[in-house]
This record gives sequence, C-alpha cells and structure tokens, in this order.
Amino acid sequence: MGASVKYWRFRMALWLWARLIPVLSWRSDLVTLLRRVAPSGATPYHGLPAHLIAYRAKRAVRRPRVMVDRPCLREGLLADRFLRLAGYQPELHFGISRESLVQDKLAAHCWVVLNGNILLNEPVTEMVEVLVRDRDAHIQRPENAVAAAE
Repeated sequence: MGASVKYWRFRMALWLWARLIPVLSWRSDLVTLLRRVAPSGATPYHGLPAHLIAYRAKRAVRRPRVMVDRPCLREGLLADRFLRLAGYQPELHFGISRESLVQDKLAAHCWVVLNGNILLNEPVTEMVEVLVRDRDAHIQRPENAVAAAE
C-alpha cells in the first residue's frame, strides 16, 4: 500500500474511532472500555511515525461535543490504539491527583508512554498511578499505587 493511501486511511479510521469511543464508553467501566478499543494483532499503519500518530490523536478530539471533561482519556485511547496498529508497544497510564483524594471530586488523568518517555498528555500535577495498560496490552495495577495513596 502506498504511503499516501496508508496515511489517508489512517486519518479516516482515526476520525471514525474518535467518534466511536464516546459511544463505546457509555456506561462502561475502564477495563471494559480498554478491551473494546483494543486492536487486533494486525499492523496496517506500520511505518507511520509515533509523534504523528500522537499529534493526530490530539487533533481528532480538539473540539469535543461529548466526553468534554475527559479529553485525555479519549486522546490516550486513540493514541494507544493507533500506535499498536502501527506496530508500536505503548503503555497507557491512569492516575489520580494526590490533592484530589481529600476533595469531593477526584481529578484523574491518562497519559501515553512509549519506550519509557511520555509521548502524550504529560501529567502536570503529582499523580498516583492506579492502572497501567502495559506494552503487551495487559491491564495491571502498579505495586506502589496503594502505598502512594495513603
């Protein structure tokens, strides 16, 4: 497949998934949602640069009409899905702000890590990691999550 065709196919699929994720997230817990958006083992976008995929994922949801209060989740799910479809092995991290643990409303965040470096949505406050979808697409709870929250 030509590079131009692959790129435009990627853009159309990304646009579609950006609109599908809010529907899939309706009344879903996080683990179920992660399973719903997980791609198959195929890599149709192999060769696309990781930074381009992250950039496009962020742009695809820049003016949300739904999931307005959770843009990082939508961006993270999109980037994770399409990075995997391009042959990368990203990690999707979920955290809660330490300060919000004593407030009425929790402040949560989602970010994407690739090869040990944050690729998308760097956390701005100190976060307690509560869940990680690792490179092999396994959902894990970090060992230090409980200790850090106390």
